[in-house]
Amino acid sequence: MKYCNLLTMTAMTAVLAGMAGTALAQDKMMRVRINADIRSTDPGVNRDANSDAVVLHIVEGLVGYRDDASVAPLLAKSVDVSADGKTYTFKLRDGLKFSNGEQLTSADVLSSWQRYIDPKTAWRCLKDMTGSSVANVTNVAAPDASTVVFSLEKPTALFLATLARTDCGGTGVYHKSSLDAEGKWVKPIGTGPFTLQEWRNGQYVQLAANPNYVSPGGELTGYVGDKTPKVKAVRFMVIPDDAAAKAAIFSGDIDVLADVNNADIEELTESKQLKVEKAAAMGLTALLFQTRDPLLRDARIRKALLLSLDIPQITEALTNGQSPASLSVIPGPSPYSGATQKEVPGRNIKEAKKLLAEAGYNGQPIKWLATKYYPSLFDSAVLVQAMAQEAGINIEVETLDWATLLDRYTSGNYSAMSFTYSARLDPSLSYDMVSGNKDKSPNKVWDNPEGLKLIAESTTLSDKAKRQAIFDKLEGMIRSDVPMIPLYSGTRIGAVRSAVEGYKTWPVGYARMWGVSFAPGK
Repeated sequence: MKYCNLLTMTAMTAVLAGMAGTALAQDKMMRVRINADIRSTDPGVNRDANSDAVVLHIVEGLVGYRDDASVAPLLAKSVDVSADGKTYTFKLRDGLKFSNGEQLTSADVLSSWQRYIDPKTAWRCLKDMTGSSVANVTNVAAPDASTVVFSLEKPTALFLATLARTDCGGTGVYHKSSLDAEGKWVKPIGTGPFTLQEWRNGQYVQLAANPNYVSPGGELTGYVGDKTPKVKAVRFMVIPDDAAAKAAIFSGDIDVLADVNNADIEELTESKQLKVEKAAAMGLTALLFQTRDPLLRDARIRKALLLSLDIPQITEALTNGQSPASLSVIPGPSPYSGATQKEVPGRNIKEAKKLLAEAGYNGQPIKWLATKYYPSLFDSAVLVQAMAQEAGINIEVETLDWATLLDRYTSGNYSAMSFTYSARLDPSLSYDMVSGNKDKSPNKVWDNPEGLKLIAESTTLSDKAKRQAIFDKLEGMIRSDVPMIPLYSGTRIGAVRSAVEGYKTWPVGYARMWGVSFAPGK
């Protein structure tokens, strides 16, 4: 099987334009809001969504996602998969350069990979690539300067998708000078359309157009295609408060608001100063239960909590009517979101009380963690508290800052919490995101041995009907166990100043500032 980048005449024109470097870029700076500072510039290491969004302007991997969640070559011009599905041969594009002007070769891919799989690096996706969860890469070779060969222990349908994952830093390839002489991370020197110019902690991250960017040509989609920068610089400005961010987009202090608060949609849409774009999202907002909690280990109490809630009403309130309710970890836009996934059970207070009585629940308090960093997470906790009280469930909401909530989630140190996950663009990855052995990965929510086997099996299949059958079975199992209550996959809504051209909102939701410019004369 071969995945190729075929250059049409249009794509070739784009390549030639890209060869002109950033000479055509406007001598202007585009300003983009982020709601918190990035955690690091190390791809897939000490990261969060803001970190991913910024870093993926600087580094690129062998493959990347398209808008529709399929995977396409990026640094690679072709990917050849062996008949047994265990060998992937990547041919690198010609003329690739790092932002420092150095040529990129297979040796750079190999050195980046070796650092990723070093446990000391603490790469987010180490277990996914060197263990049993997604893929086990047994060897990586560079037979010549333009060829890289990955060998897998067993075939998996998710190897390329995992390489492309945003939370993995796109498995970005970086120059050796990204590290100092002791091997400590300094800053990313990549092949992407921008370079890191300045990072002022708590204020902004500023990127400059990469003068050595080499475009692959082709239509811009996801993280692939022609990503030629059209402005001299991009500044990601840290504005934690949503009201302040809204004021900034109205006043012109920022040009792009990539993630609009649902409550502000109507006001922004009515403004002639702004343009608003929407796209169905593939993230997940959910209510999580610690199934090892002394109280919530009883599935009857978890089921009673579910039955006490009006999920459509909660979703309507949290999204301002912009997203449908969804009780599935598989996002709505996915082609695998069928009738089974779209079913949303109704509220049933009587049945909830019956289950609570059977479990011997007598009003013991349940500590529910939330954060105002994402207003929807705090609001969901308040709504759950009120609705559950009607069934006699006593919930105490504790508000934490985002970093603390994230640490509590990672360590599994909670009874219940409201949480949000970034997009996973394949159902197997969506299930893997929340499922696993809690002894090895405390952040996992669902620890069901039979379910884990089915998830693993789903990663080895390419037949859509067979995969759908597995996902339908998993849907029934996870709903029966109730380790979590998904609420919605969301809608991505972005707003830009009217003078901004070329900006597009997409399912992943991260701001993509290549190909974006100001209208002439603006």
